[in-house]
Amino acid sequence: MIIINKNISIKRSELIFKFIRSSGPGGQNVNKVSTAVQLRFDIASTKSLTEEIKTRLKSIAGRKVTKDGILIIEANRFRTQEKNRQDAIERLIALIDKSSVRRKRRIKTNPSPASNQKRIETKKRLSEKKKMRRYSDQS
Repeated sequence: MIIINKNISIKRSELIFKFIRSSGPGGQNVNKVSTAVQLRFDIASTKSLTEEIKTRLKSIAGRKVTKDGILIIEANRFRTQEKNRQDAIERLIALIDKSSVRRKRRIKTNPSPASNQKRIETKKRLSEKKKMRRYSDQS
């Protein structure tokens, strides 16, 4: 069981790990050992998340989500499978945790009369300054 926060947890059986060859540092080892991890999480079929969280997760993850609703996270930062697996899980936890937070709704407000007055006075001052710079041929 992977605990995301106090309200959300995911079963390990819902995660699919695929090990692929990693690019980057590692010398000859890079060509022999599959150390990079591809974590797959089926957002659409999971029962651990609410529909609201699933929707936000899809929008936050962006291109990491396939058309079928599968979230793919690739981790190849480290040279060992275990560290890359842990890195992928941590990134999944961060994504789900971020999507579990409901954004505050923006309340429309009108500018105060004082701020409107200040804005207009600033515009007038700037206009006067530019007017003074103009060349006027009054001969």
